[in-house]
Amino acid sequence: MKSAVGGVCSGILFVAASCSLINILSNQSLSVIDAPHAACASSSYHQFDFWVGDWDVFDLGSPVKVAHARIDSILEGCVLREYYQASDGHAGQSFNIYDAARELWHQTWVTSQGTLLEIEGRFDNDEMMLTGKNQKGELVRGTWKPVSGEVRETAVKSADGGKTWQPWFDLTFRRARETTSEGTAAATDDAKVDKETVAALDSQYQAAVKANDAATMDRILADTFILVTSFGNVHTKAELLDEARSARRAYERQEDTDKTVRVWGDTAIVTAKLWEKGTENGKPFEHKLWFSDVYRRTPSGWRYVFAQSAYRPCESIP
Repeated sequence: MKSAVGGVCSGILFVAASCSLINILSNQSLSVIDAPHAACASSSYHQFDFWVGDWDVFDLGSPVKVAHARIDSILEGCVLREYYQASDGHAGQSFNIYDAARELWHQTWVTSQGTLLEIEGRFDNDEMMLTGKNQKGELVRGTWKPVSGEVRETAVKSADGGKTWQPWFDLTFRRARETTSEGTAAATDDAKVDKETVAALDSQYQAAVKANDAATMDRILADTFILVTSFGNVHTKAELLDEARSARRAYERQEDTDKTVRVWGDTAIVTAKLWEKGTENGKPFEHKLWFSDVYRRTPSGWRYVFAQSAYRPCESIP
């Protein structure tokens, strides 16, 4: 849903971005395995390399894809970085390094939901096993093992100091589909998931504007977000949140048609025609407009970064 904070006929329309920003926003690169640096050339630093790659992720035994994961080798082969994008829109990253001084592997895992987990362990019997405590103080143990070209990741939890363990999750990582053009199919699958994620996030945002739900708007909007209107006015995230909190706009309708989502790497653009109808400070408004919304993938998930609207002032809907 798009918002307004005053102006001709219906105020500032909270809508979104021009495709001309793509060249600025979508400077992308593919994940690669760095050549090992001399400092990290020993085999101990590469015990976890079986996990490197682009993966489709499934619950064990289920045909339904629950996430896409990309694991690459960075910092001259000294660190493995995981980027995990769940189908429900949540995202996480982990950084994995071999601590030669202690002969231990260390993983730090963070997510767009504020989760922090630090676990450590060793590679033994062809599997990586890492253990630590979660934010609730429970023991957690994760195991990664290569199986016939796939990777199985299992996790268990214990609330009694390790006396008993309960299943947490059991995942299968399968290589993203390959074609004669390397990476084409994987990129297509990723784009499909990204389109679905951004479309769902945009719908959440629209619903939040209609309900004057400033908390949800705050979560989705980037701190540097700006809106440019047809009149050339520029407005910030703070102004839009202030408008929502004031509840001076009440919506009867907020409906999209002709909606499309396009993805270029870590940048997505949503375009659609919007019909807004309601009251502002007790006075009725009704209009239609085209909008473009720019979303950008960040370490904490997709964020709404730029908006631009185009409409005819005071044009009523037949």
